[in-house]
Amino acid sequence: MKVLIFGATGMVGQGVLRECLRDAAVERVVTVGRTATGRKDPKLEEIVLADLFAVQAVQDRLRGFDACFFCLGVSAVGMSEADYTRITHDLTVTIAALLVRLNPGMTFVYVTGAGTDTSERGRFMWARVKGRTENALSAMPFRATFMFRPGFIQPLNGIVSKTAWYRAAYAITAPISGLLGRIAPAAVTTTENVGRAMIAVALNGYAKPVLGNEDINRVATRRR
Repeated sequence: MKVLIFGATGMVGQGVLRECLRDAAVERVVTVGRTATGRKDPKLEEIVLADLFAVQAVQDRLRGFDACFFCLGVSAVGMSEADYTRITHDLTVTIAALLVRLNPGMTFVYVTGAGTDTSERGRFMWARVKGRTENALSAMPFRATFMFRPGFIQPLNGIVSKTAWYRAAYAITAPISGLLGRIAPAAVTTTENVGRAMIAVALNGYAKPVLGNEDINRVATRRR
């Protein structure tokens, strides 16, 4: 399987990249982002773009892929709805529209979040925007589209979030997150499980298009 990863320098993206490089079923990985990941691996190629809205400039390098794992995202804290929409919805849809034209047989996996509102009418701005994005992706003619809606994600293997308040929250909850994950699998997943579950659904599909933490953890066991 040949895989594209957008957002491989973020916390989720780092975990997804790690699992792709470790999994024998993934033969080639190309990352696309504003900065390089710093990882070195024989099957890894990196595309660095200062402006991801200009992704058409590298479209010839985005052909021939089986799956896209879309991990780009920003916190809505302190952002206007217009600015959050531009990054979360407009950029995602721009990239996905190009990819579905270049790779019509592709599986597209989008990292959204628990509480996403596909009615697009809820009270929370981020949930409405995420829901609008999910709806747009679901309408595109990919071979399959999956929405990952994780709640709490425990970072493993030295991975850290680039967002300061996320790092603080993870530091506080680290002593109990492992225990919570064992007794309440719907509450917690890990960066490892997110990456493994993405590979699993791209290879084998899944019974439903939207996966929460419990689904992610269940599917991830197929890649262990």
